[in-house]
Amino acid sequence: MPSPRDGAVSLPKLFSDNMVLQEGASVPVWGWGRDGATVTVRFQKQTVSTRVKDGKWLVRLGNLKPGGPDTLTITSGNSIKLTNVLVGEVWLASGQSNMEFPLKNSLGAAADISSSANPMIHLLHVPKARLESPTNNIGASWTECNPNTTPGFSAVEYYFARDLQKALHVPVGVIESDWGGTPAEAWMQREFLQANPQYRTEVFGEWIVAEDKYEQSLAAYIKKKSEAKENGIAFTNAAPRRPWKPGELYNGMIAPLAGYAIKGALWYQGEANANNAVEAGQYHTLFPDLIRNWRTVWGEGAFPFLLVQLAPFRDIQQAPSESSWASVREAQLKATELLPNVGMAVITDVGDQHNIHPTQKQPVGARLALAARGIAYHQAIEYSGPVFKRAKIERNQIVLTFDHVDGGLEVRDGDLTGFALCGPDGKFVWANAEIKGLDKVLVHSTEVAHPVAVRYGWANYPVVNLWNKAGLPASPFRTDDFELK
Repeated sequence: MPSPRDGAVSLPKLFSDNMVLQEGASVPVWGWGRDGATVTVRFQKQTVSTRVKDGKWLVRLGNLKPGGPDTLTITSGNSIKLTNVLVGEVWLASGQSNMEFPLKNSLGAAADISSSANPMIHLLHVPKARLESPTNNIGASWTECNPNTTPGFSAVEYYFARDLQKALHVPVGVIESDWGGTPAEAWMQREFLQANPQYRTEVFGEWIVAEDKYEQSLAAYIKKKSEAKENGIAFTNAAPRRPWKPGELYNGMIAPLAGYAIKGALWYQGEANANNAVEAGQYHTLFPDLIRNWRTVWGEGAFPFLLVQLAPFRDIQQAPSESSWASVREAQLKATELLPNVGMAVITDVGDQHNIHPTQKQPVGARLALAARGIAYHQAIEYSGPVFKRAKIERNQIVLTFDHVDGGLEVRDGDLTGFALCGPDGKFVWANAEIKGLDKVLVHSTEVAHPVAVRYGWANYPVVNLWNKAGLPASPFRTDDFELK
């Protein structure tokens, strides 16, 4: 916290020129000052004052109207003027490397970057920081969206903002706070995790073991490096990576944003929690708890939370089998059913078998924007691909019924594929499937006389082709509740 003098007022860098404030909400503005000093904030036609207490102050601007640019002024012993301030829709975006993936590396980047100038879209890129305790500031400020600022910005977030701004015709602000290779627990409040006995045992227990292995590996690395230097031998071994500590990214990259008025959050993460069946199973509770944690911290109720389901990656499955990536996808799907105002972009069509970072990011941002329009802004559009609703066994086949069919189901590129069926023995085999009517799929196999359950797209790299007529792909799913191995 800056040291106040003579009643001087100061602000976190989150409040800067070019910032975007959330329309139609109670918008907090806060900072630091000398105890007892009066701080006055003026914006649009509002003037709000408060006194500094314990070195801090906070005021709220009510029900701001979209538009701008305007100037926001804060006065106490000094005066601060923030210019080019917009009012519109503010979204926080976070996750790991596919969210961090920059626009300059995406498919079609050159044309999209050259046409990215838009004074109605503003961007904030939070610097990477892993901290032991929560910070109240960041080392960055807002910028306008243009060819100079978009190349290194998140491709998914840029495409989301571009599509949303075009649809809503109001300013859009996007806050990027992400870091490649990071697990969900690093983005959660440490106190929240520690309050759960299961996480104290599993999440922190796993970290303690990993940290111990890291220290041993680091000591061995330093020793070998020293020996190589003494013997004049080139040493090219990579240093061991320190494991992610629960809560450290929340402390450095979410805590300083907490409370800033937002419309909702975007999330693209899960690969780091899909290493094995145990971690993937844990994600079924960890991920919805992350959403609950953030909503509690913000104190704005169940704000919209929109996620990207994991893209296909790794080997193409030759036979139906267990998959930790499929389990994480299931956890992501179930979060949309468990919690209110949670939406999901399915991207089974834009994965890359050999690259964990598929370059087709425009469809990802576009589908998130659709989900925002449907869930956050209540527009009468189809924003989701087909979602499994129920299954009914009829003699030697299983009839599946789907929601979000938008005029009907459809198959792309040949016959339906990606469906597997099992009998009482629990062994899945690839099955035949066909669309029946608007919202049903019939699944059967000559190898399964008495079917019990169906799985669709249950693989690291699912090869699937069920869509709805709105042009959105169906989410992978399973009808069974077998224990995953």
